[in-house]
Amino acid sequence: MTLREAVIDTAAITENVRHLRRLTGTELIAVVKADGYGHGAERAALAAIAGGADRLGVADVEEAMALRRAGIFAPLMAWLHEPGASFAEPAAAGVELGISSFDQLQQAAAAASASRPTVVHLKLETGLSRNGIAPADWGVVFAEAARLERIGRLRVLGLFSHLANASPEADLAAVRAFERGVIAAAAVGLNPPLRHIAATHAAIALPEARLNCVRVGLGIYGLSPFEGRSSAELGLRPAMTLRGEVAAVRRVPADTGVSYGHDHRTARETTLALVPLGYCDGVSRAAGGRGPVVIGGRRFTVAGRVAMDQFVVDVGDAPVAVGDEAVLFGDPTLGVPSADDWADACGTINYEIVTRIGHRVRRVTE
Repeated sequence: MTLREAVIDTAAITENVRHLRRLTGTELIAVVKADGYGHGAERAALAAIAGGADRLGVADVEEAMALRRAGIFAPLMAWLHEPGASFAEPAAAGVELGISSFDQLQQAAAAASASRPTVVHLKLETGLSRNGIAPADWGVVFAEAARLERIGRLRVLGLFSHLANASPEADLAAVRAFERGVIAAAAVGLNPPLRHIAATHAAIALPEARLNCVRVGLGIYGLSPFEGRSSAELGLRPAMTLRGEVAAVRRVPADTGVSYGHDHRTARETTLALVPLGYCDGVSRAAGGRGPVVIGGRRFTVAGRVAMDQFVVDVGDAPVAVGDEAVLFGDPTLGVPSADDWADACGTINYEIVTRIGHRVRRVTE
């Protein structure tokens, strides 16, 4: 074990993908953006493919090209682009492009070669109010996409959108809007084989949104998108365990101030253990006085403020020594805190807890 590390259970990712694919009965796009939600994009991609993922998804072409350079040539799409971006390199590498505007459509067509059309998925705005082709523009964009497909500049592989998860009613309304888009596309001769709107939340809880493909991120890493429903209840296993070695131990008297500002003062004579993870590593300052930590099989709480490189745990009279393992979160069925516990402590969501883990934390596969 090193000073600080995130242990990644790739077998968990593989099995989570298998489970979600069985559950949905559809094709599955495994989303490995944001460095595989903090788990490592290459590692997560290979594990997802082993579990039966049909293709991979990332946010931008830089992430896509990093996977290609790593030797991963599975079907792969990217959907968030800088203004005026050239698509020549990703198109040549077989990256499928999510298209959200008429201009992006033209740029994608310009990246085609005489023998290779650019493969695209057209993104429809259905109520999230982010990127996506507005309903008022569907007609002109669909018509141009159909023309470019006829002349061999594009291959329209998919239509897709994204849900707001505001309520089941709002999501069903978005699905109905999307279906109107599918009909409008078919009216001008566009009949792409893939239709996807569901991420993890809807893939599990809203069968009407599964269509013939789902685009799953959080779930493949074994985390739950639902408040009050654990990973285990969903048949998923968390893939990341964040841990560090206790770097120092000291015995202190009552009324000793701990960390910056002395927000925590010891109630009695006690032992303080120093854990070398801080906000530089993605451990939020909001966890001060709240974040759960397991050392030696016992659960404690962060004492005082989280610093850039470290935090302190008041362990009382527990026999803690330098080099002992301190687990911040992992699989709660193994008796350690979960990413959800840390999200609750920090007033955020489990997505942020895993994706913010910094580069200084060594990722190891177990």
